[in-house]
Amino acid sequence: MAIGFIYTGVTYATPDKTMTRQSRPKVLLAAFGDGYEQRAVDGINATKETYSLQFRNRTKAFVDDVVTFLESKQGVTKFSFTIPDTNSGGNEKTIKVVCDTYTTNYEYDDYYTLSVNLRRVFEA
Repeated sequence: MAIGFIYTGVTYATPDKTMTRQSRPKVLLAAFGDGYEQRAVDGINATKETYSLQFRNRTKAFVDDVVTFLESKQGVTKFSFTIPDTNSGGNEKTIKVVCDTYTTNYEYDDYYTLSVNLRRVFEA
């Protein structure tokens, strides 16, 4: 399996190597007046993960197909996304994500750049 996601049923969208992952733990915090604070994890899956992907200088047809796929999900329907993970057996793992934001840049002629922001969701 490759890094990325399936966008047309069988075609794989592999992002550029500049993919980034941002992780942010959700923490409940009680700060006291004397400088002490108390922290507790907020929820079962308490780490918010977001992924920023780039598809640079791709053909118009490719970008249009991926945008159509993302528009069909409307930011609410989850889909599978494969990420690198050296701790798992196959060095990759598949997670569920939703697409919060995507941006199309019209570079030149029929070559576009697509920037995609994904957010990990914990659903069955």
